[in-house]
Amino acid sequence: MLESVTPEAFQARLWGMFAHPFPCKLTLPQLDRIRWHLFPEVRINTSVNQFGLFDEPGQGNPQIQIPDMVKVMDLNQELLARSMGDGHRVIHGVAGSGKTMILGYRCMHLAKTLAKPILVLCFNVTLAARLREVIDGQGLTAQVVVHHFHDWCKDMLGAFHVDKPKWNKDINAYSAELVARTIAGVDQGLIPRGQYGAVMIDEGHDFEPEWFKLVVQMVDPESNSMLVLYDDAQAIYTKRERRKFSFASVGIKAQGRTTILKLNYRNTLEVLAVARAFAEDLLNERPEDDEGIPLVSPESAGRRGPMPMLVRATSPKSEATLIAEQVLDARNQGRSLSDLAVIYRRDYQLASIQEQLKQRGIEFKTANDQASKRALFTGEPSVKLVSMHSSKGLEFHTVFIPNLGGLPLPKEPEEDEARLLYVAMTRATDRLVMTYYTDSKFSQRVADSVQTVQAKLAA
Repeated sequence: MLESVTPEAFQARLWGMFAHPFPCKLTLPQLDRIRWHLFPEVRINTSVNQFGLFDEPGQGNPQIQIPDMVKVMDLNQELLARSMGDGHRVIHGVAGSGKTMILGYRCMHLAKTLAKPILVLCFNVTLAARLREVIDGQGLTAQVVVHHFHDWCKDMLGAFHVDKPKWNKDINAYSAELVARTIAGVDQGLIPRGQYGAVMIDEGHDFEPEWFKLVVQMVDPESNSMLVLYDDAQAIYTKRERRKFSFASVGIKAQGRTTILKLNYRNTLEVLAVARAFAEDLLNERPEDDEGIPLVSPESAGRRGPMPMLVRATSPKSEATLIAEQVLDARNQGRSLSDLAVIYRRDYQLASIQEQLKQRGIEFKTANDQASKRALFTGEPSVKLVSMHSSKGLEFHTVFIPNLGGLPLPKEPEEDEARLLYVAMTRATDRLVMTYYTDSKFSQRVADSVQTVQAKLAA
């Protein structure tokens, strides 16, 4: 198995080891089953919506039940995760391409070899909570630190006794001051550089250039391990003009170590096709050089499922009733409530939906402040009520998106609103239900998208 040996010579040597030729070839599912047994680290736990890479705690015992259908990372994902090497690397991947799964694999690998802790950062509070839960479940808490970026800044200021800013009801101003004081603390030598053996950034598309400049200094020069996951199509927080920077300009030296993942594994062909048709203008692929930031258009892995539904209601109450009845039906059919999510645009939509769920005795959790976002995935199974912004990075078997007739919001850039709805749609792994009770530009666009996809699939 030397690199100097050609694949043909290696194959001939393998064949020569067997006295009898085999009359058949292994199928791809058979190959995946063999990989499932040989390499437990590439198993995808289908009972876990998020991350999906690891077995649940306790599943490593000899009595593990082998599922009828196994799921593993595809060979490209596994090869990328195993062969990442040292240094800085950037992965540009579409929604559902397994970026976070690869990040998790990388955490497992580095936790065995690095003396210093690993820092995982993301922008979304709910995603940070979910990542932390999975890392904790694998017993990696001592080696892997997971933070929402601004929480990490606050943690740095507290740990090294640098004055924190006073609380400001203007959350944007307060957050900006947290970052500014952390940057100043590092520049003044109050907060040490090189604290972490590796730094990994999920949702890099929502990071500001100065955040990258700050975080890259936290990597130990000896290990020099940094991974950035990026998808410009999901950049729902940063302004467009702020995205125009090169990674080299912020200290990320990933030239020649940039990977693009186009294949979407999360969504069914039907869900992805409708989302793509709706957001077609946003997803016109934009190639860049190795230093730039490309916009990558997703390709389907071909998994099939039901067509997304667009249902017209007569009022906000009837819309909430429709959603609650669908949730009740799913629960009665054996679907876990934790597999279901309502993804909304504005808080005022919540009251009716919460009331209808309560009337039917359906447990739910609402992520509408910092504390509830951090606790979203704890406790008993429950329907998740999550804003479009907070949904990014998450996934659920069934997603309900209410009040399409209220989009786009007045005075909000239409492209930004479309990007938000695209993110919300692509949270659904199998079933997508969208509702509205008044017509709007977006409700019509979604209706046209559903019709277009139905016609193409029927042809």
